[in-house]
Amino acid sequence: MNSMQASEGLEITHKDVIEMLDLFTRVPPLLLKIVIKRNSNLVGSFQDRIEDYKNTLSPEDIQKIKIITNMPIEELQEILNDAYQETQQVQLKILSDPKAQPFITQNMHELEKIIFS
Repeated sequence: MNSMQASEGLEITHKDVIEMLDLFTRVPPLLLKIVIKRNSNLVGSFQDRIEDYKNTLSPEDIQKIKIITNMPIEELQEILNDAYQETQQVQLKILSDPKAQPFITQNMHELEKIIFS
């Protein structure tokens, strides 16, 4: 499993990225294509659940989320594509498409607002 060393000394693995994006991979592929095309705020739709989950996160988990949400979208999409190659999970392929960049950007910003406010 590939990993990245963040400037804070915390190691971020591809698994960390995939776990953080779990919300998106739970959406059926056809629906995911629709929300990406519409550039929908999927994170905002689950704000209450995310806020509840936030209370269970360790300081290390919070730091990992901060690092991942600040990654360039292209880098996230490379990781998603690598994960797709390993798992063949269709949602990962959909998210790794360059057309999904605006959707990912919007939802990463929304996640940051929820987690770090």
